[in-house]
Amino acid sequence: MEVDDHPMGDADMTNGTSHDNSVRPEDDDDTASDEASYDDGVYPDLQDLALEQLRRRGLLPTGCCYDDRMKLHMNADFSPNTHHPEDPRRIHEIFKAFKRAGLVYTGPEAELPKIIKECPTRYMWRIPARPATRQEICLAHSSEHMTWVEHLDKLSTAELREMTKRYDQGRESLYVGSMSFPAALLSAGGAIDICKNVVSGQVKNAFAVIRPPGHHAEYDAPMGFCFFNNVPVAVRVCQQDYADICRKVLVLDWDVHHGNGIQNIFYEDPNVLYISIHVYQNGHFYPGKPPSPETPDGGIENCGAGPGLGKNINIGWHDQGMGDGEYMAAFQKIIMPIAKEFNPDLVVISAGFDAADGDELGGCFVTPPCYAHMTHMLMSLADGKVAVCLEGGYNLSAISNSAVAVARTLMGEPPPKMTIPKLNKEAARTLAKVQAYQAPYWECMRPGIVDVPAVQSLNANRLHDVIRSAQRLVLQEKHNMVPLYVQRDQLYKSFENQVLVTPNLHNSRRILVIIHDPPQILAQPDPIDSSLQPHNAWVVDGVTRYIDWAISQKFGIMDINVPAYITNDEDADSYIPGYRERILQEQVQQLMNYLWDNFLQLYDADEIFLMGVGNAYLGVKVLLINRDCKSKLSGVVNFVTGNLRPVKSDIDPDLSLWYKENSRVYVAGDHACWSDHDLTKKVQKRRFGTVVRSPKLGLNKMMQEHTDEVQGWILSRVSATSRGDTTEEEDEDDGNGIGGVRAG
Repeated sequence: MEVDDHPMGDADMTNGTSHDNSVRPEDDDDTASDEASYDDGVYPDLQDLALEQLRRRGLLPTGCCYDDRMKLHMNADFSPNTHHPEDPRRIHEIFKAFKRAGLVYTGPEAELPKIIKECPTRYMWRIPARPATRQEICLAHSSEHMTWVEHLDKLSTAELREMTKRYDQGRESLYVGSMSFPAALLSAGGAIDICKNVVSGQVKNAFAVIRPPGHHAEYDAPMGFCFFNNVPVAVRVCQQDYADICRKVLVLDWDVHHGNGIQNIFYEDPNVLYISIHVYQNGHFYPGKPPSPETPDGGIENCGAGPGLGKNINIGWHDQGMGDGEYMAAFQKIIMPIAKEFNPDLVVISAGFDAADGDELGGCFVTPPCYAHMTHMLMSLADGKVAVCLEGGYNLSAISNSAVAVARTLMGEPPPKMTIPKLNKEAARTLAKVQAYQAPYWECMRPGIVDVPAVQSLNANRLHDVIRSAQRLVLQEKHNMVPLYVQRDQLYKSFENQVLVTPNLHNSRRILVIIHDPPQILAQPDPIDSSLQPHNAWVVDGVTRYIDWAISQKFGIMDINVPAYITNDEDADSYIPGYRERILQEQVQQLMNYLWDNFLQLYDADEIFLMGVGNAYLGVKVLLINRDCKSKLSGVVNFVTGNLRPVKSDIDPDLSLWYKENSRVYVAGDHACWSDHDLTKKVQKRRFGTVVRSPKLGLNKMMQEHTDEVQGWILSRVSATSRGDTTEEEDEDDGNGIGGVRAG
């Protein structure tokens, strides 16, 4: 049942502390301390002292601004398709949810002063909405833009409908109505007054349930449902009116769309730190790329300009579908460390709820508990002075639940317990890139970040190249192994020194071909500055023992190291992710085909064994599928921690069976294929080879654990290699991979 809500203008002054009942320091033993003594007969105003005591004790209420008149901004297009995502019901449903949750007082008006005096934090303190003035609007907008919005008041319905048809498409995406101008003034005025009340200490924090939203509106143009950019207007007013206590402001925008307007208004302002978490999709997600290439968009590389360089932070997700795991990681890794270093006087949240779970337009999965936790973290800044201004969010249920979670947290309730999902890998890479871009401007972002251009100027080498050169020297000294020249320009650049062979390999009767990942690097960084000393780092190479053993057994060796990254001097990123499947497959397929065609198939060896280690065991698969080589192979051994790769050929129907009978595929004990009965059953299919579950985790531990078993298996096949045909039939299968099992 809905009950009338009441503004609180008639309640006692200062949210329940009247002049007659002001708290006197001498009457309050709880606050007696050395800090309460004042020299030279200077005493603070008793009203200010009462406010300070209430603030310290957490007795200031949370403010709330809402006005039904903002619902009058409606679409002037009265066609059958009048429904629009920016629906007047958005603010109505949020405020109704506040009432339903008991956050807003709805009882008899006569009891309100008593309730506020006895428990000032029980309900949200109603802050009336008033129209923003022209002078206030023009602190963040041009006078011409103000005039354009003002002119909407004078247009006929037909003119408004025609304008809506013109503007409500593309990047502008705006509808107009006869009440759009007064509603936009109220929205901006509401944002101004909640921020002023927070800054001045009338309330501890506040929530403005306002529309139309603002964060897309540019300095000189409306855009994206927005007329005036409410948050910049409010921030500029507070900086002007409270210059001594509100100089530095953090604006955190968690709307799923990039707040292009806020960014551009503050892009050169050193006193406003703007952080936006949004879906970017390489510039394809709204608002997309601006018409002028000189105007920055929501890309992570745009960090501000001039005096504001470093004060603009874009956390632009690669795609929709992000949720609690990604947003909490963004807060913990980027937002909170930088915000604490910035140390703002005021925090303003541009609170769009279109990243909320259930909002189809945003397509993300942020839950109300996550919004509560993000709010709670921001409340640790600026002495708790946090102002929340509604932006987007178009699912009425999702925005209501999310807004209630934020409001409860503002009022002092602890955020609800939540389980944080695993972080999306591509999102983790985005956060790492954001850290690298921001490292020059923020000390907290520098640990672990390498200035690649500066390092390259010192004639530095990437460690994986140094390690391979060291391996070459060791193997050359121990076994006289030498690099095999790969006579193709593109391959040679990628695999210089990566293929090492024993002398007179072409005369060997037994050959072991090892295709492996680079050695594992383990390091313990300095806990203070994350620097790395060589004596605190180790290189673990499990392949070496197999090379030593094979040579002792009169095998010739072809050692193929497949780097996770191909060195390119032009790459300047401080972090480059490992191999990409498509690129790796292209490189490995070219290499393996080249080595087989020009070397291995021409040799007179009686037995050739293949050993695949790690992601590089893709080389085993591509060789078996692309070359008819089974007759020259005596066996295959693989060690797998990643994708399990099927070996299946449309041309050679016997290949999968041969692979099953002539392979040992050791799979890590924590592999995804063991977590599900159906997957475990699937990997026993012929195309995955003879799969063996290892009790060990990690390639090097697995190789050590199964050394004797593998060596014995290889030797058993040297003397009696099985090459018989078979009539065994296999059920048809679609060949698709599931989970950790990859399709070919």
